Parts: sequence; structure tokens; C-alpha cells
Amino acid sequence: MIYLAEWVQRTIGLSPQLQTKLLQSLLCILFLWFLHKLVMRIQAKRDDTPSVLYRWRKASSYIAFSLGVLLVGGIWSEGIRSLSTFLGLFSAGLAIALKDPIVNLAGWAFILWRKPFEVGDRIQITDHKGDVIDQRIFQFTLMEIGNWVDADQSTGRIIHIPNSMVFTQVQANYSRGFQYIWEELPVLVTFESNWKEAKRILEEIANKHAEHLTAAAEKRVKQAAKKFMIFYNSLTPIVYTSVKDSGVLLTIRYLCEPRQRRDVQQEIWEDILVSFAQREDIDFAYPTNRFYNNLSEGKTDARASTEK
Repeated sequence: MIYLAEWVQRTIGLSPQLQTKLLQSLLCILFLWFLHKLVMRIQAKRDDTPSVLYRWRKASSYIAFSLGVLLVGGIWSEGIRSLSTFLGLFSAGLAIALKDPIVNLAGWAFILWRKPFEVGDRIQITDHKGDVIDQRIFQFTLMEIGNWVDADQSTGRIIHIPNSMVFTQVQANYSRGFQYIWEELPVLVTFESNWKEAKRILEEIANKHAEHLTAAAEKRVKQAAKKFMIFYNSLTPIVYTSVKDSGVLLTIRYLCEPRQRRDVQQEIWEDILVSFAQREDIDFAYPTNRFYNNLSEGKTDARASTEK
């Protein structure tokens, strides 16, 4: 062993003390890596649920990294007279040379502390929307939704976003607090249609697909009100009436789980199409050009006078 150390010193120029520190550092890293793999293998045998394994993998990685910094740092700091002086100079150098990574590191600490979102939450930050599938020291990862795909469904793309964005950009969380979203579905019928009957039909369809969420949503509101200023007078589905150029607009407003948005919308539209097809007095409206003769059409008392 002594001859090997002397040969390394002659060949590479590393002193025996430096060789010892390098060997100790390598052994520490290998030991922590082996310990991390052992912990993950034991946990996989106990519970192989992907979400559980993900949390264990992250926690064990952070612990191993922290221990590695302490152990390896202790090995290499023996020759420094003042550890505080070393850490001060080291921190100042990092702050100047690694500004962006340090801000990302601070963003990671903020995410862990304040928890604006967690893995599994659906969020939007700037123009990017998606489900959080990973959190790392310098960035978090989204499985993108929306963009060119309608109704907030997955595009298949993975987006990596720097953690520093949580300090400078607005974030929307679909999964925290209220945990439901309000969805609106506009249905336009002609002026000649029986709009009152159409509204009644739409109310029945909305209650069929969304009323069962009301009780659960009320519980969520009470829980969220403990932390946020959230309150609603009514959570039941409702149909609003308004008038547009081409007809009477009936807008269904209902609660929906964020990930079920497109499925629920499809089911409601299918019921609307079937119900309206069975009615002779209800028809959909769309932009048209029409010649209207006021002398012979419309209400009698609203017609133009033919007297000169």
C-alpha cells in the first residue's frame, strides 16, 4: 500500500495526505449510494405503490446528499484553520458565480416549506399548465395539458420549469383549496324555440351530471375556509338566460373535477343532443342571414303602419 502511494505521488504528483482524502471521499460516496439503493429495495418489497416509492426515493436522495456534503466536507476541511472563514468565502463565491442555481435552490426550499403545490397537483404557471410529476432541487416537472389539445387533456410533452419561477410568476393550483372548478357550457337556441322548456331540460341534465358533487364541494369549502377566504352562496348547477344576435343563450354552470372536465362535457352534450332531437319546438341557433318583412311578420301591434 505504501509503495502504491509512493508510485502515485511520483506519477501524478498527489501527496499521500491528498490520496487518503480522495480515498475516504470515494468510500463515503459509495457507502451512501449503496445505503440509498438498499433502502429503496427494502421499501419496494414492503410497498411498491409508485407514489410511495417516489416519496421514499426523494427523501432518501436528499438525506444521502446532505450526509455526503457533511462527511466529505469534514474530510476536506481538516486543513482549514477556520471553518467559518472557509464557509463564508465559499458562500460568497457561490453567490457571485452561481446566482441562478442558488435562486432555484431557494425556490425549492420555498416549495417544500410553503407547499404551493406538490407532486400530483394540477397547476398553471405563466402559460404552462400540467400535472406536477417531479420536484428537484433546481427545477420541477409538468406533464403538459391544454395547448393545442382541448379541455385540459394531456399533450404528452414534459416541461421542466426552474424553481425560481415561484418567486416571480403567478401560480394557479387546480387541486388545492376548493379542489373543484366551475365549468360553463353555452347552448344557443333560436328565438322561435320554446326556450323555457329548453332551460328546464338543461337544468335536469346539469343536475344529473353535477348535483352529486354539491355535498362533497360544500365540505371542501368548509375545509378551505379555514385557510382561505372562500365562500359560495350556492354550489348547485344553474342555467343562466341571455340574448345574443342569433338566438337565446342558455348557459349551464356546474361544478366539475379538473381531470373530468372533458368527459363530463361530452356526457352533457350527448344528453342535450338526444333531448333536443325529440322536441319539435326546440332547435339550435347559429349565425344566419334572414330577410324580415315587418309588414307581415312578427307581433301584430309591433308592425310598421301602412297608412300614409
